[in-house]
Amino acid sequence: MGENPFLSGNFGPIETEATVRDLSFQGEIPKDLAGRLLRIGPNPVAAGENHHWFAGNGLVHGLRLREGRAEWYRSRLVRDDQVCDFKGWPRTAGPRFREDSSGLANTNVVDVAGKTYAIVEGGGFPMELDYELETVHSSNFGGGLSGPFSAHPKRDPDNGELHAVGYFSGWDHLQHVVVSAEGEVVRTVDIPVAGRPMVHDCAITENYFIVFDFPVIYGAPEGGNGAGSYSWQEDHGSRVGLLPRQGAADEIIWCEVENCFVFHPLNAYEDSDGRVVLDVVRHPKMFASNLTGPGEGPPTLDRWILDPKGGASKESRISDRPQEFPRLDERLVGKPYRYGYCGASGTVGPFGGLLKHDLQTGETLHRDDGPSKQYQEPVFVPCSPDADEDDGWIMSYRHDAERNTAEVVILHAQDFLGTPLATIDLTVRVPFGFHGNWVADS
Repeated sequence: MGENPFLSGNFGPIETEATVRDLSFQGEIPKDLAGRLLRIGPNPVAAGENHHWFAGNGLVHGLRLREGRAEWYRSRLVRDDQVCDFKGWPRTAGPRFREDSSGLANTNVVDVAGKTYAIVEGGGFPMELDYELETVHSSNFGGGLSGPFSAHPKRDPDNGELHAVGYFSGWDHLQHVVVSAEGEVVRTVDIPVAGRPMVHDCAITENYFIVFDFPVIYGAPEGGNGAGSYSWQEDHGSRVGLLPRQGAADEIIWCEVENCFVFHPLNAYEDSDGRVVLDVVRHPKMFASNLTGPGEGPPTLDRWILDPKGGASKESRISDRPQEFPRLDERLVGKPYRYGYCGASGTVGPFGGLLKHDLQTGETLHRDDGPSKQYQEPVFVPCSPDADEDDGWIMSYRHDAERNTAEVVILHAQDFLGTPLATIDLTVRVPFGFHGNWVADS
């Protein structure tokens, strides 16, 4: 057996947490950026050769910007039970979904009601972190969370509510959870489904919560090709559910699509005819032959038009460039929008350059800074609360393979291919990981 690609190179774990103060940078950091650029990814403290990329312990990263300065960069392990036992630290307090839940949280880091949480899907409650990224305790949002949370809640820009979908290998249903802007669970709906589908993400529109049901099954049932927890089950089928935002589970409208797998939608909205327009990064398969992480053919950006009145789904291709980690101006989540920003798959799996899609003109810009520069997920930050769409900054952690260290790059979205406004030298390596967000200081 060859070397596990998700334990080597910039996928490989780092052994020590870092604190770097007063970082040097080129260019000029916009003075209006006051807050933290957070991200997280897997960093296994103990892994065998069959290690699955999704299974590593969480390592959270934060860059704090204020008044045109890069005040600090920190990386901290999320203190799940395995990490605490391995390091000889006391275990983290707080509720657990199940007694055997380790508290692992490695997939996203979000702000909920002014608190920072590391989150994961399929098994664990959120882990609250303090401002400087030290683990505080696990949380079920004051007792309102009855099952696993999600890696990808969607925030309604009009009321601040977070919409998420939970799943678990022991459930015969998915669970729609709504968390208020104040951090309280205000709605829970169980959605019966066959099998145990992996549901990484979700979407919302004005009237619907959008549920994915694709042929990746959690729990590696008999007869599937699986990597421990996940397997491709061709005959499961692929469909998208439109659940009325205040509706019961039996009101969900299922729309069939061609078999595939979707980790991430870019956005969704309703057109003038009441149809749902859903833009997704579409993988032809997942975990069918490549058993330790994604890699079953190039992911493309596709548009699905779904008819709540029962008409056939319409599928078209926006871009056939391999890409992942789609983001947008999140003031437009669930609404008509024009621009999307994605990571362009490069020489190292999903990591390479950056793409900017103009969905009105069809133009795609490809920022390629050369084979030694590999961007992680882009994050869009508007220049002001009432700035136009695309009038904002694109921020991303970028691996410099020649130096084997990380940078944070700040671009203006309207000068996507130009010289960065600022390039901040973190002086340490940031392993390839998953997701993150800009959290402004309140």
